[in-house]
Amino acid sequence: MALAFYYHPFSSYCWKALIPLYEAGTAFTPRRVDDPEAGAELKRRWPIARFPVLVDEASGLTLPEASVIIEYLDTHYPGARPMLPADPQLRLEVRLLDRFFDNYIHGSLQKITGDRLRAADKRDAHGVAEAHTMLDKCYAWLDERMQGKEWAVGNDFSLADCAAAPALFYSDWVHPIGDAHPNVAAYRARLLARPSVKRAIDAARPFRAFFPGGAPDRD
Repeated sequence: MALAFYYHPFSSYCWKALIPLYEAGTAFTPRRVDDPEAGAELKRRWPIARFPVLVDEASGLTLPEASVIIEYLDTHYPGARPMLPADPQLRLEVRLLDRFFDNYIHGSLQKITGDRLRAADKRDAHGVAEAHTMLDKCYAWLDERMQGKEWAVGNDFSLADCAAAPALFYSDWVHPIGDAHPNVAAYRARLLARPSVKRAIDAARPFRAFFPGGAPDRD
């Protein structure tokens, strides 16, 4: 099989790249990095050893970074619906929202969960407080933006929504969206109900006990 995908089912950024693979029905060989052989292969192919990583054996390319993987798939292994729109303005908007979800929502939730893994004397209370404040700002901005909208950009599910699904899934665990942001809550619910997203969520269920601070009994 031409495509090999190095990932872990519980990794939020792996979900981001898995969702378009599932959306398009693209065939690939899954290589879970908790398997010693696959983990060693990943390190040989990408010494940084972060995942996900997509390997296209047909072209010889090794591609890290979920957004790059999605763009590559959209170009070379397209599904019925593109993940990046043809219209230049909408395409730019999709990339902007992709960065918003990765850098501000995803980045903030990772700061909070990462701090939980530290020894008590190494924790960064100020940094965690800043992350919670950032999530409040993000939810407020996104709630206004999502008024009357189904998906993040335009009328179609896109790269922006692939980024939103894992970001909002996990951010709500560490900083609940709550009743103050009904449009964000409704958007999150639509994302979680989408078959490609639900497939990623269900595959990760056996690992929920490892979530720092404990996973809520929902979703």
